Amino acid sequence: MDDAGKVPSNSRRGGGRAARKQLRAAPLSDELRPVRPGLTGGSYKPLDNSAVLAIEDAVYQILEEIGLSQAPETGVEYMRSVGALYGEDGRMRFPRKVIEATFEKAARSVTLHGRNPKYDLNLSDERVHFGTAGAAVHMVDVVNNSYRDSQLADLYDAARITEQMDNIHFYQRPMVARDVLDPAEMDLNTIYACLKGTQKHIGTSFTEAPFVAQCISMLHDVAGGEAAWRARPFVSNSNCFVVPPLRFATESCEVMEECVKAGMPVLLLSAGQAGATAPASIAGAVAQAMAEVIAGLVYVNAMVPGHPAILGTWPFVSDLRTGAMSGGSGEQGLLSAACAQMISHFNLPSGAASGMADAKMPDAQSGYEKGSTAVMAGLAGLNMVYEAAGMHASLMGFCLESLIIDNDMLGQCLRCVRGVEVNDNTLNLDVIKQVCIDGPGHYLGHDQTISLMQTEYIYPVIGDRSSPKEWEELKKPNLVQTATARKEKILAAGNPGFIDTEMDAMLRNKYKIHLPAD
Repeated sequence: MDDAGKVPSNSRRGGGRAARKQLRAAPLSDELRPVRPGLTGGSYKPLDNSAVLAIEDAVYQILEEIGLSQAPETGVEYMRSVGALYGEDGRMRFPRKVIEATFEKAARSVTLHGRNPKYDLNLSDERVHFGTAGAAVHMVDVVNNSYRDSQLADLYDAARITEQMDNIHFYQRPMVARDVLDPAEMDLNTIYACLKGTQKHIGTSFTEAPFVAQCISMLHDVAGGEAAWRARPFVSNSNCFVVPPLRFATESCEVMEECVKAGMPVLLLSAGQAGATAPASIAGAVAQAMAEVIAGLVYVNAMVPGHPAILGTWPFVSDLRTGAMSGGSGEQGLLSAACAQMISHFNLPSGAASGMADAKMPDAQSGYEKGSTAVMAGLAGLNMVYEAAGMHASLMGFCLESLIIDNDMLGQCLRCVRGVEVNDNTLNLDVIKQVCIDGPGHYLGHDQTISLMQTEYIYPVIGDRSSPKEWEELKKPNLVQTATARKEKILAAGNPGFIDTEMDAMLRNKYKIHLPAD
């Protein structure tokens, strides 16, 4: 009989609680952690097989019969070179054979690198990763129950907090540095502030194509040269290359071309709003978004076959009573999950937004909006779940305390993604027999309980599971106050040193850096 089947002795039972506490405090190796980046989802499928095939057929029809307008001249030439048809009406159409040829050469598996290799993200199959994103223009002030303009220092602070959050796997720029007024300097300083705060993979945007060059130059400096950068590009471009419905965004396409030439991975982002710039029906919104991002995939692979690209289907939901965005709605979760299923059907890297709250503060509404939509995306096997932490007010506000609260929430979501393991150990009937027939009638302190408590279960970092009596004794801790205390502790630690002093001095001499040295 193996160790997991042993009946605990009286002394072992008596020390069970102490043993569990000691084990809980011990750090686990990555492979034993109950949740980790890249757990495989796909157990939730909102579309049945006939629906998937119907949407696939609609996508091919949209691309072949309607196409997209307003491609830049360079894009027209790239896409025509692989067989796309440019009509007299100014629309680019894509015969099915062109799309299928693109699928043949497109990257099926993409690695998004961190500056530290332990943060590398494997985007293949239905591996799930949660992270930030967005362009919030306000910061949430939980103390004063108010909003203020977001600043460059906030990007740096959010990056430092993200570095410490195990269940936030990447850091895509979540807010705009409104105190940096020059757009080119804002693009550069956004990347700098992110790099200074975290070693996780970073995502960013560029305002105009000419601004890309100096940012790439800085990335070469940080990486140790162009060759090192191209071998492990640790920043990707989030690119709204289309303006739904079915129009290329000329300036963003020009940015995308520069990023592809520079070896930067791209997120091909279609952000239609159902009922406004995308069909009101969920199926129609999914079909249009899929058509738009596949057109982008043709574009990118016409430039560089196999270039790392993520299909970023981000159809948002409108509250049709007012026309306002409703990022925390159940329909948003459905849209993201359905998009994940469709992209998985084509076996391509996927990204979508889930976890945005319409709630203005980290409160009960925020919790149910974030948790319900994020878990749907994860269970559906979305590779990159963007805007999953920190976001409020339908993408208008970002909250540092929510980064910490949402880290707990995303841990719960990841545990659901992992599912239930069924094997000889988890179904060890000897354990049940011995406890029930020969043993004490409970599993507390049992070797199997001790061995599984860390690998089978996840525990909140700041969430409160105390009894009412213990809660009273602890002076009634409040979740937001606890998050604020942890935020202050992380930020008080100062510069994490991810850009060393010598490199920082060189960057400040070469580029116009706005963030104060520390």
